[in-house]
Amino acid sequence: MTVASIELPEPSQAVLRAARALQRRAERKETGRFLVEGRQAVREALAVPGVVEAVFFRWAAAMDNIDLFEQARAAGVTYYGVSEQNLATLTDTVTPQGVVAVARTIDVPLKSVLGKQPDPGKPRKKHSRKNVSLVVICAQVRDPGNAGTVIRCADAFGADAVILSSDSVELYNPKTVRASVGSIFHLPIVVGADLTEAIDACRAAGMQIFATDGAAGTDLTDLDAQLDRPTAWVMGNESWGLPVEHLALADHTVAVPIYGHAESLNLATAAAVCLYASASAQRASN
Repeated sequence: MTVASIELPEPSQAVLRAARALQRRAERKETGRFLVEGRQAVREALAVPGVVEAVFFRWAAAMDNIDLFEQARAAGVTYYGVSEQNLATLTDTVTPQGVVAVARTIDVPLKSVLGKQPDPGKPRKKHSRKNVSLVVICAQVRDPGNAGTVIRCADAFGADAVILSSDSVELYNPKTVRASVGSIFHLPIVVGADLTEAIDACRAAGMQIFATDGAAGTDLTDLDAQLDRPTAWVMGNESWGLPVEHLALADHTVAVPIYGHAESLNLATAAAVCLYASASAQRASN
């Protein structure tokens, strides 16, 4: 079908069925593919070579997305035009933005984020390890909206990576992808990590470990002298925080001060406050 100056071929039923199936976690895991919805997220995905396999444009919204069409064509990505009804089967949002992509999952090993750890029996070479200064570790974070927003905050404040524990929400859950608004495509994210192993690896990479605890801990404003150091922030579950045994692995448990009458902050908001404090202190010290 032609929409103004855009040629948009219709996908076959087999192509549509394969894309719809990616709404199921089992299918995402088996194929290593997932759905990306929305203009900004698709734009970010297309900017990474080799990640996007196909883009579906709603015919009625094609002219509003001509920039994405040109980006997809320049990247050599397959693109299709679909009806509003067919696009609705690829998304669970009430008001889809008119564009959905199929992308490949991105494998990020823990070692690639923190760099190769030096052998204690050998002299350390200068620049032998990547300089990592700010990392977020999500422990038992189950809410996809919170997880995606934490990733977005980490991206906004210049974090080097996000690490998701093995018992956290799936990174490629459509709601997580949507909440990240494209940040998953330019921020390294480790999935399925063992929490203790991740904390140990961050410490071995020269990072201090701060764990958030809304009920207790050192007030964030009392850590000004330490916030400029390389830091891994450990964020716990939305409802019950971090288990005691994991809090014990941290150098400090940290509480975000609340001056008003709200009982607490949600996970994503607390993450934004802590990451902003670290990023600001690190930038000021450079």
